[in-house]
Amino acid sequence: MSCLDLTTLAGDDTPGRVERLCAKARVPVRPDLIEALQLERRLEVGAVCVYHAMVGTAVAALAGTGIPVAAVSTGFPAGQTPMQTKLAEIDASVAAGAREIDIVISRRHVLTGDWQALYDEVAAFRTACGTAHVKAILATGDLGSIERVAKASTVCMMAGADFVKTSTGMEAVNATLPVSLAMLRTIRDYAERTGVRIGFKPAGGIGSAKQALAYLILVKEELGCAWLTPALLRIGASRLLADIERQLEHFVSGRYSAAQRHALG
Repeated sequence: MSCLDLTTLAGDDTPGRVERLCAKARVPVRPDLIEALQLERRLEVGAVCVYHAMVGTAVAALAGTGIPVAAVSTGFPAGQTPMQTKLAEIDASVAAGAREIDIVISRRHVLTGDWQALYDEVAAFRTACGTAHVKAILATGDLGSIERVAKASTVCMMAGADFVKTSTGMEAVNATLPVSLAMLRTIRDYAERTGVRIGFKPAGGIGSAKQALAYLILVKEELGCAWLTPALLRIGASRLLADIERQLEHFVSGRYSAAQRHALG
């Protein structure tokens, strides 16, 4: 839960919907479940992710919590707006209080092999974001090959991205384990070469606790426990939290077998 970017990116988003999402971000698990699980620390999500128009609403709703607001930007989800418009979007979101910016790369740079153009673009986004964290969305389902995914990941890291993210959640194919494995190995290679740890964010289609566990295991096996924190791992999802809470309810109510409870610790 602490690595979850709780997200709403719908055309019919309203201030009321975003405020309800932020209320859930403040208290992601029912108090009776927290008590039954005997959790001593406060639970909260990694961030709340919204469109720019809802940044102010989210910032106000999360005041005093420390939970950051993330804004999708740079012509999300297609990334086909002019560069000056993209930079203006970032400026506006940061000014409104967004502490994280999920930028969309121009896929054409990857598809045509223009790596310098991709580097220059992401570096410009990095500069515009200032102190805000940059999550670079590759839209891996549009890139055509694992090789392109790996190269794009590396270029984005070299250009200053704090995270590399699989997808917008709106492509025909979003986060997958094979693509995530390739991205994690580029992150590992980059850390070994530079000493800089880059975060990872799978997003799109991760709707169950079981699916999320598969990604947690993959990250642990490839990068180690150091990456299993909100500073270096986020899962972008809109439906996942509800299933996590449902599984916790099953756990405390005894609907899991003794073997399942033991396996879950």
